[in-house]
Order: sequence, then C-alpha cells, then structure tokens
Amino acid sequence: MAEHAEGSGAASESLLEKITDKLQGHDSSSSDSDSDSDKPASPSPIKAKVFRLFGREKPVHTVLGGGKHADVFLWRNKKISAGVLGGATAMWVLFELLEYHLLTLVCHILILSLAILFLWSNATTFINKSPPRIPDVHIPEDPFLQAVNALRIEINHGFAVLREIASGRDLKKFLIIIAGLWVLSILGSCCNFLTLFYITFVLLHTVPVIYEKYEDRIDPFAEKATIEIKKQYAVFDAKVLSKIPKVPLKYKKMA
Repeated sequence: MAEHAEGSGAASESLLEKITDKLQGHDSSSSDSDSDSDKPASPSPIKAKVFRLFGREKPVHTVLGGGKHADVFLWRNKKISAGVLGGATAMWVLFELLEYHLLTLVCHILILSLAILFLWSNATTFINKSPPRIPDVHIPEDPFLQAVNALRIEINHGFAVLREIASGRDLKKFLIIIAGLWVLSILGSCCNFLTLFYITFVLLHTVPVIYEKYEDRIDPFAEKATIEIKKQYAVFDAKVLSKIPKVPLKYKKMA
C-alpha cells in the first residue's frame, strides 16, 4: 500500500509539473505576442517626390519633343549628332572667321555644280557613257505647311504673352521678361546674330545630354538655388513690389 501511495504521489507530481510547464509556455507566448503587438508597425516606405529642374515630370527626351531632333540633341546617334555639330561649326568658321558671305557661297556652289553637271552631260557623248541622273528635287507640300502652321501658332502665342504683359496684370512676369531682354541685349552687343545663334546651337547639343547624364547630381543644387531665389524674391516683393500702388483697370461699357 505504501508503495502504491508513493507511485500515485509521484504520478500526480509529474502531472502537476506538466500542467505548470504548459501554463508557463502559454504565458510566455502570449507575452511575446503582446510585446510584438505593442511594437509600432514599421511605416511603409513612401517614395518622396524628387525635385526636377523646371518642375518637369517627364524624361528629358520627351521634354525636348521626342523624335529625331531630340535624338540628335541627346546624342542617341553619335555620328549624326557629330555631323550636325561639325557642319554648324564649319558654317560659323566660314561666315564669321573667314568673313565669307552667304550669297557669295550660294552662288559659288551653284556655279560649280552646274558647270560639273553641264560638262559631264556633254562629255558622255564622246566617251559613250550614260549621262548623269539629275534628281527631280521638289519641296513636299504637307511638311512645309505643317512647319509654317507650327511657326504661326508660336508667333501668335508670343504676341498673346506680350499683350498680357503689357496690360500690367502680372508684375512678376513683366520683370522676368525685362531682365531676359536686357541680358539678351548685352549678349547682342558683345557678338553678332550668327555667333549668338551658333552659341545657342552648341548649348542645345551639350547641355541636355550633360543634364540627362548627371541629373541626379544637378537637381539637388538646382533645388537649393530655387529655394534661395524664392527667398530673395520674397524679400524684394515685401520691400519693393508690395509698395508699388496698383491702379485697377476699368473697362467702360459701350453704350
């Protein structure tokens, strides 16, 4: 009997130990889950809006209008871009440095071309060869009309902008246009129109491709410069522009 009592006591003690271990395991797991739930959820990564120069949201190729001319500006085909830039450089050297005149150049090219073709056409009768095939050159109507129409739209838009500025409604735009024209007049006094056009042409073939390659480095500096310019303009607006009296425009109704 004593042995049976001792065996039953040992069994009850082992059963109690198992129940205690299970309860402790449940408490530890619940405490772990509570601690995990108390931890703040990691914030989902939200992509911050990246500052781009001039507030653009499209690639540089799209901003330049896309198509073949954008490919030339961004050097997608290096041979074509180098040929265009080299041709423009040759024309600038010819007209600016060598002081060759456009009308003289056109006349000399026509004289040389007509003389070669004329002599070649007459020489073929003596050497028994086929005469040269002179291509039939003509200007297509649709591309020419599209180019003229696009130019007309841009000119009309420029006239509308000038009219809006002259009406005195936007002082900020007025000051920007005046400053731009003043800088352009200074550049015009330093160089002639051909040199200014060539400089613009070279910039179009260098600045976009450099910006596209290093835009991640240029945009932060541009952002800082934009913030500083806005601060300076705010100070100028508070000290000068806000003190300028504004006269409201009155439109009289026609009787």
